Amino acid sequence: MLQEIVDFLMKFGPWGLFVHSMIDAIIFPIPALFLQVPLSLVNPHDAFMLATVGYIGCLIGTPIGYMIGKLLGNSILYKILKKEWIESATNMFQKNGDTAVLIGSFTPIPFKVFTILSGALNFPLWRLIMYAAVGRAAKFYLVGGLIYFYGQAAEKMVHNASYYLFAIAVPLIVLFLFFRKRHRKKKAAQAAAEAAAASAEEDTVQEHSAVASAAAEESAEQTDEAPSETRETAGEPPIPAATPVSNA
Repeated sequence: MLQEIVDFLMKFGPWGLFVHSMIDAIIFPIPALFLQVPLSLVNPHDAFMLATVGYIGCLIGTPIGYMIGKLLGNSILYKILKKEWIESATNMFQKNGDTAVLIGSFTPIPFKVFTILSGALNFPLWRLIMYAAVGRAAKFYLVGGLIYFYGQAAEKMVHNASYYLFAIAVPLIVLFLFFRKRHRKKKAAQAAAEAAAASAEEDTVQEHSAVASAAAEESAEQTDEAPSETRETAGEPPIPAATPVSNA
């Protein structure tokens, strides 16, 4: 049944590959590679064009698969895909969602597992699309490049393309994640230092304000005492002036 659908789509050439790539990212269990390869082998000079068609279809299907996961959850995956694929992808997500999607773009595990899981686990859609743009481009264009340069001789090579790409990509991804983690730690330390400096400055300002307020209160008290003393002095009877004694 599924192979009949692939054969039917193949009759439409690039448009069939476009549809296959789009539904591959949504729900169809057969990867678009199984249509990209035979179409490219018919005319190897069209391999890069077909890779572009498949790539665009995949990117359009990615947010649709995401919304299916968001609305229906990942239970739909168990109805259409192998249990070990789903469990493997879920374990990746639980450890690190970013790593799961980025590596999932290169692995032999169908990408729809990651699009639907991303929606079910509320992974940011913009990140999913960004990682899909990188990973799926590498996969489509690797296959297209092999067929373009090697022609019919690449037929056996392309079926293992996912494994080759996975072997090459994983070390690069590990390095990327390592440097990104270091950058985030450095940025967090810098933010903490700036927050500490701001807090210290605020404490200094509050301390100066408290000193100024205390000085103002003290000055006000002294001003209140001065008129009181003046009033007390004004209330005392005047001292009579001494009368000069006459010697006459």
